[in-house]
Amino acid sequence: MSDGLVEVGPVTEFEDGDHAIVEVGRAEVGVVRADGEFYALRNQCPHDGGPVCKGTVQRELLGEFTGTGERVEQYYGEECIISCPWHGWSFELETGAHIGDERIQLPMYDVVVEDGTVYVDTGE
Repeated sequence: MSDGLVEVGPVTEFEDGDHAIVEVGRAEVGVVRADGEFYALRNQCPHDGGPVCKGTVQRELLGEFTGTGERVEQYYGEECIISCPWHGWSFELETGAHIGDERIQLPMYDVVVEDGTVYVDTGE
């Protein structure tokens, strides 16, 4: 394998919602599978340093305000999110953006799947 790729493991070991943690340089990176896709994010929640990539993966819960005195209509969107197990801060898996404030971001890494093996691309 070429330089710049950190091996994570075989694709067959990942079901949707599964994660693996690898070291990329000095950073701990979580690789998560959701809807058949792989995402790699820094495994450090910006809120309190929690292991965000060990959290729950689910569809984003959305709501629509319909009027004063009415219940908020809730439904699940198409985007998958991951929630930090320490305090529940949630981030979009595709972008690393916090669901409530896009100015808060988890650093993202590219994922490469080659010959049935998952790798994180360090960009080197």
